[in-house]
Amino acid sequence: MYFKFSLRKHPESGKLCGYYRLVESYRNAENRVCHRTILNVGFMEDATPEQLNRIQRQLTDRYEHKEPLFDEDVDPVVRSYVEEFWQRIVSSEKFDLSAGKLLRMVDMDTLEHSNAREIGAENIAYRTWEKLNLTPLLLSAGFSPEQAKLAATQVVSRAVYPASELKTVRWIKENSAVCELTGYGVDKVTKDRLYKSALDLYKAKDAIERHLSRRTNELFDLEDKIILYDLTNTYFEGEKRNSQLAKFGRSKEKRNDAKLIVLALVVNVEGFIKYSSVLEGNIADCNTLSAMIEKLASHTCRGPAVVVLDAGIATEENLRLIESKGYRYLCVSRTRLKDYSYVPGRPTTLLDTKSKQTIRLRSVATEKNTDYYLEVKSPSKEKKEEGMKLQFENRFEQELQKIHNALHSKGGTKKADKVHQRIGRAKEKYPSVQRYYDITVSSDTKTGLATEITWEKDTEGHQEKNESLGVYFLRTNLNVKEEYVVWNIYNTIREIENAFRTLKTDLDLRPIYHKNDDATMAHLHLGILAYWLVNTVRYQLKHNGIKSCWGEIVRIGNTQKVITTSGTNTYDKIITTRKCTVPNKNLKQIYDILQTKHQPFAKRKSVVHKSETEKIESPKKQLLLSG
Repeated sequence: MYFKFSLRKHPESGKLCGYYRLVESYRNAENRVCHRTILNVGFMEDATPEQLNRIQRQLTDRYEHKEPLFDEDVDPVVRSYVEEFWQRIVSSEKFDLSAGKLLRMVDMDTLEHSNAREIGAENIAYRTWEKLNLTPLLLSAGFSPEQAKLAATQVVSRAVYPASELKTVRWIKENSAVCELTGYGVDKVTKDRLYKSALDLYKAKDAIERHLSRRTNELFDLEDKIILYDLTNTYFEGEKRNSQLAKFGRSKEKRNDAKLIVLALVVNVEGFIKYSSVLEGNIADCNTLSAMIEKLASHTCRGPAVVVLDAGIATEENLRLIESKGYRYLCVSRTRLKDYSYVPGRPTTLLDTKSKQTIRLRSVATEKNTDYYLEVKSPSKEKKEEGMKLQFENRFEQELQKIHNALHSKGGTKKADKVHQRIGRAKEKYPSVQRYYDITVSSDTKTGLATEITWEKDTEGHQEKNESLGVYFLRTNLNVKEEYVVWNIYNTIREIENAFRTLKTDLDLRPIYHKNDDATMAHLHLGILAYWLVNTVRYQLKHNGIKSCWGEIVRIGNTQKVITTSGTNTYDKIITTRKCTVPNKNLKQIYDILQTKHQPFAKRKSVVHKSETEKIESPKKQLLLSG
């Protein structure tokens, strides 16, 4: 309860004075704040503002049956008004106060729970959106407040529930409370507005990436000393006849029947994207670096950073380009070194990896150039290559055995030139192992028919091949004194592989169903924006011992719901409250690490009063009227 006043002419003095009414505020069924007058108090010239506050507070406490912690107010003016007004409230019979507090309870049989929606994962993603200051950025980029709210709704939805625009609309309207967090009207969400919002976000791509690159460095005190660059591709469902980007190429998902598009990323060692680019699906890896290097300087990578590359990109031309821009490089050598020697005075280093394997590191020198080379012997790589080698050897010997059997079977290939052709095709099919076999074909010079084919392994070459299994070479222009430093720096390239895995798996970036190139670019950019939220959350969790994938974090977040509960009290008022459930132990731990409140929003309560003009007839009178 509180006092509300209006200026009126005092009948005795003829002056304008404050005329007071005691008012109660409540929320109706439409969640709109309403006011109801309890008493017309009149003029209170003898009461100060402080006394008025104490009067309304004590009346509210009496109405809510709250016992005072201290002695009642000793101010005679306050006590007098409180007693007078309370007696008037009781005599008005607007509230049934005769039976005390119990009559104000809600009838348990009338309780109903409705409109339950998921909110935990959405809360994690949206609080991260706020932490990254994306809404002020969009407003400065020309977005209206409504457009910024829709963009936040869409990116958070993409992070939590990656799906098409049509499915996203259904999810927002039926399953999620994301709009209650962002403030965007749930009835306004349509697939067409989501399409347009994605296009608007893509138009601001460069400004958003520069902002996020700086913001994450400021938040977590990061320095981009090591930069990772790599590419991946994703495929389309559909023919994409008029697309300038979709091309047939070498698919990493083995979808050679579908057109591709290439996504190039520059990522720091913490997994935060520095720059992204979408390229044609048939572009060669080595032809993509020049444009990316030009963009690096315009972002945060202005210092002498180390660019870590995969072997497919590390051509001599690209390495010279990186060096000319003032960067250092570290990559896997594109060719296996042959004429090299171990650097004298540099010890062999044995290093235990996280997978509990021991790798061998040795510095080597070559006359080819002055770069530093590091020979790496990996047991896991050796085991993999040994398995592939044995498989190829078995298949090559099976091909030779088929040729041999044909010489001694009716209708088989026996002409010497045809036999040599079959052997040549087998060598072409298995080039990595055929060099270690000595093959002899015996033939009859008179008939020109082959009579026998024999083969045996070249023992010396075979042994040399076995010794080189699991060996690869790292190349860099860094001036390093410790072998393990080079290996550790290169090992950070796993972070960009994790980024691609998150984009493709957790954020469902593949396949692409959009028909035109603009929608395709917007779709990929939306996934990258969602990845920013995901990686910001996972970065904080990983540094506190939680290394769960994003899908597991979403599952934990979905355990928290927001529910509407309604019931009728003893005054025939419908009390409605919307409140979040208490997060479980795992979600509380995540909230505490992210410094997020356990309750996404405060309890929202509404009261629907029985209309004062409505007259309730007694059961006896109703019976007489019906008769």
